[in-house]
Amino acid sequence: MNWIYLIIAGIFEVVWSTTMKLSHGFTKISFTIYTIIGLFLSMFFLAIAVKRMPMSLAYPIWTGIGAVGSVIIGVVLFGDKLSPLTWVFVALLLISIIGIKISSGN
Repeated sequence: MNWIYLIIAGIFEVVWSTTMKLSHGFTKISFTIYTIIGLFLSMFFLAIAVKRMPMSLAYPIWTGIGAVGSVIIGVVLFGDKLSPLTWVFVALLLISIIGIKISSGN
């Protein structure tokens, strides 16, 4: 269950970073509110996960999920262009997240 909370926290990490972009510097109130809610929920689920698992595992996985998710959202929704080498490093980040999960035994 800890991993479910951590994945949910990572998903809300992507939500708040996306809505922060859509808020245009917090000038669009609806997206600003979504950003705050997403940030709160991301921290809330991270706090639940960290209660039951080592912070040294939870935090890098949370940030990794947020980073990979934000890259994908940036490309799909905002038309960000990434070099092939950047995609290699994004893949390595994903492999690292999976490796931490497999090797942690949690």
